[in-house]
Amino acid sequence: MELAMFSEKIGGLAGDDHAPLYKQLQRALREAIQTKVLSPDDALPAERDLAEEFGISRITVRKALDGLVSEGLLTRRQGAGTFVAARVEKSFSKLSSFTEDMISRGRTPRSEWISKAEGLVTPEESLTLGLSPGTQVYRFARIRYADGAPMAVEYSTIAGFALPSAEAVGVSLYEALAATGHRPARALQRLRAVLFTAEHAELLGVPPKDAGLLIERRGFLKDGRAVEVTQSYYRGDAYDFVAELNALS
Repeated sequence: MELAMFSEKIGGLAGDDHAPLYKQLQRALREAIQTKVLSPDDALPAERDLAEEFGISRITVRKALDGLVSEGLLTRRQGAGTFVAARVEKSFSKLSSFTEDMISRGRTPRSEWISKAEGLVTPEESLTLGLSPGTQVYRFARIRYADGAPMAVEYSTIAGFALPSAEAVGVSLYEALAATGHRPARALQRLRAVLFTAEHAELLGVPPKDAGLLIERRGFLKDGRAVEVTQSYYRGDAYDFVAELNALS
């Protein structure tokens, strides 16, 4: 869009506002996004053009945009620029991984590992996975990103027979399970609303007690054995979950 049109669209910076300039730009952009003045996937002008248009430094513009990227309101696409983030729709009717979901929507997925560990099944995991006490399991904790913005914190427990080691999991857990012939063929999922703890809020870059969505999933092999238990804490401001419903015949 034309630069003059852009500044007119979101409003200028207030000369009598004592807030730092980057905060003023953030506020103008945030309000424009929240009030739908800027729509999902709208492209922002280049940082140098924004700096010239608003009469501020590129460092100030970058700081403002970095904050909105961490909030999940903006997203950066390699070689393309900065865009208003689009909410992600996750279908309950298809058993797919986070990586597959993001790639199918043209987003760039990334994971930041919190931990990878091997251990013995807990009593709760034993009941959920149908494993005998003393059985080996692998546990994974990671933050899931799309286009650089944190989307979810994910905790997975995998039956020991399904993987050769914890280090066998790279970018995608389901790819690693598929490589051993143990990718889930079906799953049971439960969705409920939660308020983020201080720990989860810090990992996702949102305020404590912000609204989120918890997906609890049990994945099963074709032979009926449970192979995966995953708890995923999704940002409520970035995800929509949809399900296709059919009338009974």
